[in-house]
Amino acid sequence: MASSDQFQPPPTTRREDFREILHGVEVTDPYRWLEDGDAPETRAWLSAQDEYARPFLDTPMRERIRARLAGLMKVDAMGFPIERRGYYFYQRRRADDQQSVICRRRGLHGDEEVLVDANTMSADGITSIHIAGISRDGSILAYGTRHGGEDQFSIRLMEVASRRDLPDRLPRGRYGKASWKHDGSGFYYTVRTDEGPRVRFHRLGSTVSEDREIIGSNWGPERWAGASVSDNGRYLMIGCGYRTASTKSGDRNDVYFQQPDPDGEIIPIADDLDAFSSGSDADDAFIMLTNWQAPRRRVYRVEFANPSRANWREIIPEGPATIESVATVGGKLVVTYLEDVHSRVRVFEPDGTFVRDIELPGPGVAAGFTGRWERSESFFYFSSFNHAPTIYRYDLAIGERDVWWRQQGVPDLTQFALRQVWHPSKDGTRIPMYLFHKRGLALDSARPTLLTGYGGYNISVLPIYSSMAVAWVEAGGVFASANLRGGGEFGEEWHQAGRRERKQNVFDDFIAAAEWLVANRYTQPLKLAIAGGSNGGLLVGAALTQRPDLFRAVICHRPVLDMMRHHKDPMGSYWIGEYGCADDANDFPYLLAYSPYHNVHAGTRYPAVMFVTGDLDQRVDPMHARKMAAILQSATASNNPIVLHYRPEAGHMGTLPMDATIDELADQLAFLSRELDVSF
Repeated sequence: MASSDQFQPPPTTRREDFREILHGVEVTDPYRWLEDGDAPETRAWLSAQDEYARPFLDTPMRERIRARLAGLMKVDAMGFPIERRGYYFYQRRRADDQQSVICRRRGLHGDEEVLVDANTMSADGITSIHIAGISRDGSILAYGTRHGGEDQFSIRLMEVASRRDLPDRLPRGRYGKASWKHDGSGFYYTVRTDEGPRVRFHRLGSTVSEDREIIGSNWGPERWAGASVSDNGRYLMIGCGYRTASTKSGDRNDVYFQQPDPDGEIIPIADDLDAFSSGSDADDAFIMLTNWQAPRRRVYRVEFANPSRANWREIIPEGPATIESVATVGGKLVVTYLEDVHSRVRVFEPDGTFVRDIELPGPGVAAGFTGRWERSESFFYFSSFNHAPTIYRYDLAIGERDVWWRQQGVPDLTQFALRQVWHPSKDGTRIPMYLFHKRGLALDSARPTLLTGYGGYNISVLPIYSSMAVAWVEAGGVFASANLRGGGEFGEEWHQAGRRERKQNVFDDFIAAAEWLVANRYTQPLKLAIAGGSNGGLLVGAALTQRPDLFRAVICHRPVLDMMRHHKDPMGSYWIGEYGCADDANDFPYLLAYSPYHNVHAGTRYPAVMFVTGDLDQRVDPMHARKMAAILQSATASNNPIVLHYRPEAGHMGTLPMDATIDELADQLAFLSRELDVSF
């Protein structure tokens, strides 16, 4: 259908004969000039690209798609409640709001008081807010304000009783949570500076320039950090993570603590292990989750009084399922496992004695288990492709749960089927994949299918409710989510199998998933689309260049695509441990072998591609999408469109106003509906 449509050709893009020699190999970069996003020539090029793209997005189907997405997404949304002296603080968004507000109520079901309303903070509606921290007595709220989709935000303080903002303010930056001292004198926070992360203390009523640095002066830009005050107020817990070429595990996190009253020595718990370690406090003990000599993780109890390794006590050993998290709530340990890519939750005593399983509604994602050590009340979130997002209140003392909030406006999900399948990859490794579609689906190779994946950074892709997925399957499509190597679904070994020089395994897994869908008559290449963002954008970029014959359409948003220069991005130092670095002669060959931008070949019939990015992406430089759009438009021998969807206010964070978020998704589905001939 779409390839026969007659549209104007894409804008002509100036091509330079730019070449450089890297490790004795000539590497061309004809669109290097597009890296300068502020240059007048680049801005003019972006305007021309927007004009070219609109006819492929403003299809007759778009308004129907947008209306359906609005019906699914313009519903009440709710965040976890945080208890302070009988009051519950939380974020929520009403169905007709563009942004969230911060509220509190007396008791779980008391009258709601709005404390901060982002909908009134800017005329264009692109300012968003979030809870950054709340003082122990609930009298002071620290909240972040963010512009558009950028990573950076500022932190303001509100005196809750008077609803008055205090003079204290942290300027725009990249911050962690604000964790308050129990005496209310101030809070600890982390900030990423150009030199690296720093843990600081802000005393209430002082200026930022007076903030005291606790730790971090010797930490470089490849690191990140976090700090929190223990529930009993006696300890400050500090974590410092990093990914570098020298860390075999890829993800390393060191753990320290300090007695803040008065300021004591910073004592390491784990700072010499090539491993990921984290945890939380249980009175005078630290409950530590680590993959040290345990790829699927285990749990130690570490007494703050005797933190040396000789005194660690293993209380929950490594098992066949990966331990995702451990929460210390209500005098118990709540341990969330990932078992065949869905959550399983178990409760233990502080010494590791098993208490009970927490019953979940079905295969899906359980997360959160927020609460405090001295209170039996906990809250957790559960969702799945076929289960509406729900926040449960769970009583650790008696083992009972009840619904605190459930998303409304969800269609009857019993009309859909959720199935997990396993397929072999190129090297024979079994890869799991979730399939979501209408019940009674005919396997006639005619189903429009949208395949997604990520495969990196030890991040697990879990079955979670998605308005976009619901809209797609309502229209008769199949939504497929592949769990690729490089993620964390099966522990550190699974992550390692898709990292650095083994990254090609991730692409092989994804291509094998697509081939399985075709071989099992769910779809065919003319009806198959793929989508991915960030590291998932790299995934679909590699897939479309390695197997352009296998896909009809591609959605590639906020992508990493030029692997010769990814480390030069503003946050590129974080990525070297995951990908490698082209400046390193050992890494260069495998990076060049799959770098999507460098593997586009003139005369190839490429699928239709839609790149999505914006000026405020401070995590992945939008130059990747600009350069890739230009080289694909120049090279493709097909009539399939290559378009760039570019919003100046868009960034990596999903914090645009609701209408703008719906518009972006509607554009993507309109593009896919045109290419795959899907009727919504």
